[in-house]
Amino acid sequence: MLFSEIQNKINQARQLDFGMLLNDSIELFKKVWLQGLMIWLIMMAFVIPLVIFIYVPMVVFSLVDAESPSFFEGMEVMAVVFFVLAYVLFAFIMLVVTFGLKAGLFRIMRQKDADMIGKDDYLFFLRKPYLLKTITLSLAYFGINLLAVLLCVFPIIYVMVPLNLLVVMYAFNPEISGSNLIKASFDLGNKKWFITFGITFIAGILAQMVGMLMCGIGILVTASFAFIPLYFIYKEVIGFDEDIDELKHIGNNENFDATL
Repeated sequence: MLFSEIQNKINQARQLDFGMLLNDSIELFKKVWLQGLMIWLIMMAFVIPLVIFIYVPMVVFSLVDAESPSFFEGMEVMAVVFFVLAYVLFAFIMLVVTFGLKAGLFRIMRQKDADMIGKDDYLFFLRKPYLLKTITLSLAYFGINLLAVLLCVFPIIYVMVPLNLLVVMYAFNPEISGSNLIKASFDLGNKKWFITFGITFIAGILAQMVGMLMCGIGILVTASFAFIPLYFIYKEVIGFDEDIDELKHIGNNENFDATL
């Protein structure tokens, strides 16, 4: 879909029904709860080796230092630099992985919603030709969040909506440049801010409550429910041209733009 078409659809968007969005989200959750759980398990698969990489040296340093306090004398600065760089690397990798997996989950939601037969490709946006674009959008996501935090509380509450919409916008329009994706996300976020914030807030609370009733670990199962209303907001406002073909052609577009 062209960027100009997306803008026109946002400008002409009709009023959304809160109850319908919530009901549709519940129905779709019944189809994708397993895929939502898989997303969190994949994240854990990335986290565990990274945690080992960071904390095993830390434990070793602590044990050696306890036995021989002078062993690392003069190396304190080097140790601090190592752990800071390791933490930054860990945060960066998890930022990119989380962004890419969420985009992949939205793509799977479309398949299930349209009763399409296809592979549940969780890593779709973490491979070529999309990896570079996923990285640049993840960095933009982080940068906007950081700027909002530096400007105090209210801006971060405001940007939460368009930044969440950025993931779903990217999932269905990866051929559009990153800057235009960000602009479209903020346009849609401004247009539907209150209903988007409200329904994602309610969906998040419901996901936590039901997850806690499932002995806490159930949160891994229900957490994805908080993302589903974003899919339906995109579907109702922008929609999908040539529903079946469009999703199949993602990844086969010769005009794919991997720039920000």
